[in-house]
Amino acid sequence: MLDRYSVLDGRIAHSDAGSIPVDIYVMPDGDERAFLTDVRGIDPHTLASSIDPDETPRIEFEDDYTAIILKYPKNYSADDNFLFLVKSMGIFLFADRVVLVIDEELPQLFTGRFATKVYTKQDVLLRVLTQTIRHFESHLRVINMCSNDIETHLNESYNNSNLLDMFTLKKSLVYYVNALSGNRRVFERIQVGQTKFQFTEENLELFEDLQIENRQFLDQAQVYSQILSGLVDARSSIINNNLNVLMKNMNAIVIAVAIPTFFTGVFGMSEFTEFLSGPNHKYWYLSFSLFFILMTGLALFVFWLIKKFEKH
Repeated sequence: MLDRYSVLDGRIAHSDAGSIPVDIYVMPDGDERAFLTDVRGIDPHTLASSIDPDETPRIEFEDDYTAIILKYPKNYSADDNFLFLVKSMGIFLFADRVVLVIDEELPQLFTGRFATKVYTKQDVLLRVLTQTIRHFESHLRVINMCSNDIETHLNESYNNSNLLDMFTLKKSLVYYVNALSGNRRVFERIQVGQTKFQFTEENLELFEDLQIENRQFLDQAQVYSQILSGLVDARSSIINNNLNVLMKNMNAIVIAVAIPTFFTGVFGMSEFTEFLSGPNHKYWYLSFSLFFILMTGLALFVFWLIKKFEKH
C-alpha cells in the first residue's frame, strides 16, 4: 500500500502537491516491489531488508540513492502478552524524493510538531529518526510500568504466569538493546559521512541531540534489562527456597506420623488389645482414648524434636 506525502509550506502533508515527495510503502505487494526495483532502481536485497525484522541496521551509498536500514518498535497490543518486538524500516534518499518502506502502518510518524519546520529531504530524514527514537522512549516507559505491575503481583502470589511474564519482558529488552545498539552504529556512520547528506548547521545540531537521546535510551534499556534479570533470579531463588522449606516440613510430618503408626500397629494386635481394655473389654473406651492421646503427643514431640534439630 502506498501513502503519498510531501513537503508543503514547511510541513509534511498528506498530499502529493508539495515540493519534495515522501512515498511511504506499507508492506509493498508484488507490483509495488517491481516498481521500486525496476523504476526507482532500488536493489532487491536492500528492499527485502527493509521489511525483514532480523536484518541488521546499516547504511548503503549507491549512485542514485542512499539506503538506511533502521530499527523501530513494533506497535504493541494486549494480544502480545508483554512481548515487545522490533521491526526494520528502509529509508531511501533520492535526489528529488524520499521513499520509506515499512511492513506496518505508523500513523504517528508525521503528526504534531514532528511534521513542522520541514523544508528539505534532510529535514524529512531527521524527523523520521526523531520519531523512531521517541517511539523507543514511549515503549521503554510502558515496559517499566509492566515490570512494576508484575513485581507487585509476584509479591502477593508466586504464580508461574507472573514469572513467565517477567521472562517475556526480559526477552523484549534484549531485542530493544540490540535494536538501539544497531541504530547507534547507523548514527555513527551518518556522522562520519555527513558531507554526503549535506546537513546544515541546524541539521547537525539536531542530529547530535538525536545521537545523545539514542545513547540515553540504550543505557536505559540496559539498566532495565539488568534490573529485570536480577528480579527474575531473586524470585526464582525465593520460590526454590520456599519449596525446600515445604519439603522439609512434609518430611518432618511423615517421620512424626511414622513412629506413632508403628506403636499403633503393634498395640492394635489382639493380645495387646486384651491387655489394654481389661477382661471382657470392659474399659475399651478409656484405654483407646488414652492410647490415642499418647500417640498424638508422641507425634507432636517427634515433630518438635525434628524442627529443633533443623534450627541447629
